[in-house]
Amino acid sequence: MISSYTPEGKPFSTKKTCIAGMLGASAVLLSGFSFPVGLTRCFPFQHTVNALAGALLGPWWAAGIAFVAALLRNLLGTGTLFAFPGSIPGALITGFAFRLFKSSAAALGEPLGTTLVGAPLAALVLGPAMGRSVGLLSLSGAFLLSSLPGSLIAMALLAGLEKTPLLASLRKDLS
Repeated sequence: MISSYTPEGKPFSTKKTCIAGMLGASAVLLSGFSFPVGLTRCFPFQHTVNALAGALLGPWWAAGIAFVAALLRNLLGTGTLFAFPGSIPGALITGFAFRLFKSSAAALGEPLGTTLVGAPLAALVLGPAMGRSVGLLSLSGAFLLSSLPGSLIAMALLAGLEKTPLLASLRKDLS
C-alpha cells in the first residue's frame, strides 16, 4: 500500500510534488548551459535548483530533485555519472542549512556539500568503479567551479525574494 505520509511523518503534499517537478524540469532544461572542466561538465544551474529546492522544500526533497535531474540528464546524454555525487550531497546540506539558519546565505551550503562530500565520493568510489583514475583535488576544483556560481545565483534570487512576501508565503504553504 502506498503511504500518504512523508519520511518525516507529515501528510503527503501535492503542492510540494508539483514544485519539485517544476524544479527538476528546470534543472534538466537548463542543463544546456554547461561548460567542460577536466573529466566533468559543470552545470551551475543544477546547483541553483538544488539550493532553491533546499530553501523551499527541505533537504530530502532537494536530494530527490537532484537525483531525478542527474538521472534524466544522463538518460538524455547531457550529463555524466559524476552528476550524482556532484549534486545530491550539496542539495542535502543546503536543505539542512536552510532549516537551521533560514537565510539566503544558506545557499552556500551547496558548494560545501558538493566539494567536501561529493568530490571525495566521486573520486574514491565512482571513479574507480568506472575504471578511471580521478584526482581528488582536480575533481574538487571542478565541482567548486560548477557549484559556486550556481549557489550564488540562488542566493541572489532568494535574497530578492526575502524582500517580498512571496517567499514567506511559499514557505508557509509548503510547510
